[in-house]
Amino acid sequence: MRVLGVDPGLTRCGVGVVEGVAGRPLTMLGVGVVRTPADADLSHRLVAVEQGIERWLDEHRPEYVAVERVFSQHNVRTVMGTAQASAVAMLCAARRGIPVALHTPSEVKAAVTGSGRADKAQVGAMVTRLLRLAAPPKPADAADALALAICHIWRAPAQNRLQQAVAAHVAGQPSTMKGRTA
Repeated sequence: MRVLGVDPGLTRCGVGVVEGVAGRPLTMLGVGVVRTPADADLSHRLVAVEQGIERWLDEHRPEYVAVERVFSQHNVRTVMGTAQASAVAMLCAARRGIPVALHTPSEVKAAVTGSGRADKAQVGAMVTRLLRLAAPPKPADAADALALAICHIWRAPAQNRLQQAVAAHVAGQPSTMKGRTA
């Protein structure tokens, strides 16, 4: 499984590609950051993020895109920019028919470090160890993108089995709407 992890942001949008399967050693295929100038017009920044993500999609051809789920923060301006960059990443993937998975920050931290409250240094250290890198990727946005990809590779098989079980259960249930009229 090849996954592009995206840690969304307008100034720095972390991107990282990891390949592998759960239970086996993983391989980093690329890591970086799509940057936009803070003083540029918002619309131009969003186009720059789109172009950067499109380049990563073209170069690495991932099977999945894992994006950090935007959560509420105290700074509304930061949340808005993060949400906009997140939407751009999802749009780029959807346009190509690539499935998108959203993972919360605590879910990613727990998957990679064992603790949903891990700090950035702990995440970077574990990403370095899991991918057998010489040093943690810099900046932290890049390491976070790799952590998202790792989280998805490890959690996707279980999530898929759960979704299939729910779908099978729902399909086997009689509809409560049969025979009702509006």
